[in-house]
Amino acid sequence: MPMLDPLAGMTDAFTSFLFGRVETTRLPVRTSTGQAQAVYLPTAAPGLGDSGVIIGREVYSGKGYIYDPFQLYGQQLPAPHWLVLGESGNGKSALEKTYVLRQLRFRDRQVVVLDAQGEDGVGEWNLIAKALGLTPIRLDPTAALNGGIKLNPLDPAITLTGQLALLRTIIEVAMGRGLDERSGFALKVAHAFVVETVTERQPILTDIVERLRHPQQESAEAMNVDLDDVRAWGLDVALVLDRLVDGDLRGMFDGPTSVDIDLDSPLIVFDLSHIDRNSIAMPILMAIVGVWLEHTWIRPDRKKRIFLVEEAWHIINSPFVAQLFQRLLKFGRRLGLSFVAVVHHLSDVVDGAAAKEAAAILKMASTRTIYAQKADEARATGKVLGLPRWAVEIIPTLTPGIAVWDVNGNVQVVKHLITETERPLVFTDRAMTETSVQHAADLEAEAEAEAEARAEAHVAAQVALAKQLADDAVA
Repeated sequence: MPMLDPLAGMTDAFTSFLFGRVETTRLPVRTSTGQAQAVYLPTAAPGLGDSGVIIGREVYSGKGYIYDPFQLYGQQLPAPHWLVLGESGNGKSALEKTYVLRQLRFRDRQVVVLDAQGEDGVGEWNLIAKALGLTPIRLDPTAALNGGIKLNPLDPAITLTGQLALLRTIIEVAMGRGLDERSGFALKVAHAFVVETVTERQPILTDIVERLRHPQQESAEAMNVDLDDVRAWGLDVALVLDRLVDGDLRGMFDGPTSVDIDLDSPLIVFDLSHIDRNSIAMPILMAIVGVWLEHTWIRPDRKKRIFLVEEAWHIINSPFVAQLFQRLLKFGRRLGLSFVAVVHHLSDVVDGAAAKEAAAILKMASTRTIYAQKADEARATGKVLGLPRWAVEIIPTLTPGIAVWDVNGNVQVVKHLITETERPLVFTDRAMTETSVQHAADLEAEAEAEAEARAEAHVAAQVALAKQLADDAVA
């Protein structure tokens, strides 16, 4: 047994008498910043930074969730475009509307919305536009015939190349196939003749139709063919364009562009709710609006622009329209454009005739937000988008207002928060009576409680991990 040092014993006794009992000395606990943030989650910085638009909060950590494609572009995002997926009734519309309202608080932001849904004769965005003192641009064949809004595919603001590409797209969408060489030649010749000879006013579609039906002799001689052959080549093209002139879409595109469209407005809403969303008219309409905006609205200035399209499967699911928008997305990236596509089911676009074009557009969308889906749809979505397994498994269990966010590989479960000021503008459905509003509030409260429970479980697991780390450090 070792001998005790008498002097050390006397020192300890004297020290205890003066200062009380001497505690056993332990090694200090050493931990990293990441471990500390895991224990005290509210102190951790937001996962995507602290600059941008507040979306809500992360379900598991409780941290605020802030997102802005313009702030993240270049460092965390290779492209500023965004895809929103999910079945109806889970919160897609509420997310889009609050996102736009919050973006508009920045003075350098402009937003265009293609509003393809609505009831009672107005689109879903009518209340928001009205609250901001704006009037939606209502594209409606009946209204157009009575002096309503017109968009001219041959607007001089659009380049000649853009005009010809747009005309081809309109025809190909309506025909469901690509133009053959002969029909394409007839269209090209008619277009060139019209833009060269009609100088006292804006050329319009009626001019193209007239020239296709009555081609010039010079056109036939240039190809060393008979004039009747040139007329036959352009007949199908003329019949398709005639639908925009005298058919069910007449009035909207067969005249000069309306001069009362304010392209400097912070929010521009195109109300497409009067067009049958399941008809061939919708993708034609979106193609014309998209190309017109590309040449008139997107300008090389310091503004950041958001182009939000509801029912976007009309764009992605058509190979001809998708090709036009691919160029718009690539072009817009250099000029501060964020394209937001809202789609119900990914299977609507990846299994169709435009699978190649759809894949190209989806690849440009570095941000993906997925609301609740059925299990089989969630698995298909996860496979296409490359989501982690845990995210795929949780998608079918998501409650309204909660979604999986994938921002270039940074995957989080996020609870979208809506303020009391925003709520009357967001829930615009006529069915939202006082009872249904209360029901929605109850659902949100249930989702909030579930989120709290998940967050508490997550915190408990992190605390246990931190305690284990501390014990290991002492050992």
